Amino acid sequence: MPSRTQFRPKGVFVGLATVDVLYTVESVPRRNQKISVPGQQISAGGPATNAAVTFAFLGGHANLVTAVGSHPLAAAIREDLDGHAVRLHDLARRRQEMPPISSIMVVRESGERTVVSANAAVFSKAGADFNPHWLRRASIVLVDGHYMPLCVAAAREARQRGIPVVMDSGSWKKGMAALLPLVDVVICSDDYRPPGCRDTGDVLEFLRARGIRQIAITRGAKPVRFVDGGERGSIAVKKIRACDTLGAGDIFHGAFCYYACQPGISFRNALTSAARVASFSCRFAGTRAWMKMRKPETRD
Repeated sequence: MPSRTQFRPKGVFVGLATVDVLYTVESVPRRNQKISVPGQQISAGGPATNAAVTFAFLGGHANLVTAVGSHPLAAAIREDLDGHAVRLHDLARRRQEMPPISSIMVVRESGERTVVSANAAVFSKAGADFNPHWLRRASIVLVDGHYMPLCVAAAREARQRGIPVVMDSGSWKKGMAALLPLVDVVICSDDYRPPGCRDTGDVLEFLRARGIRQIAITRGAKPVRFVDGGERGSIAVKKIRACDTLGAGDIFHGAFCYYACQPGISFRNALTSAARVASFSCRFAGTRAWMKMRKPETRD
């Protein structure tokens, strides 16, 4: 088998792409208040998008299936993806609508963020035209639950080909009941609450009852809880002074997908490595600055 330094997996990431406009503020403005900030950052965003960029940065071949469109603002997404070696499959390339825009404020002292976004509502009828050819030589597929029919179609095609499917979710979404039977791994946030679930224990049992054997729940700075078949445990998260927590979960998911594809790596170890990458990213503003300060784990 190839060594970790030689193997470059292909990952297919299916879900949301946005234009992220980020401001660092001293505090969240009060109602009717106007504030000025010294600068701004603009990049592509969205769970699947940030995960794909992370996967590519660490050394994988990343493909992103999403809706971007041909509006002038969509160039911000395309240029960012090109700059980070992510191949885009755009289901909305002939559409003129403005792409989803996320306005983000990050509090300088705590790193906490406030986000306002249209998310998938802009291209709500993007469709489920997933091309099976995109899965050729794929090692792993991630779906984020945005554009649910597309995620279901991608997961179904991957399941038929024996390709592991990872679901990233921060919240329960309409149509998710149809997606779960097609998923092998669920990595969700502490806010994820399927119907009838009151706490993380309920969530773990809900997912296990649906045949999902590998589950992880990220909880910010708290330990990651996980289930791997009959094994249950937790993974400590390195304590840092967070500059910005924006996209940390997305980065975790992209890093997990990369490490999970490496030969001989266990579920626990893939989660541990992903947690280290996500924690490191929180030391820098935005979802890209950390990449300038960290050497990729794998390069040819």
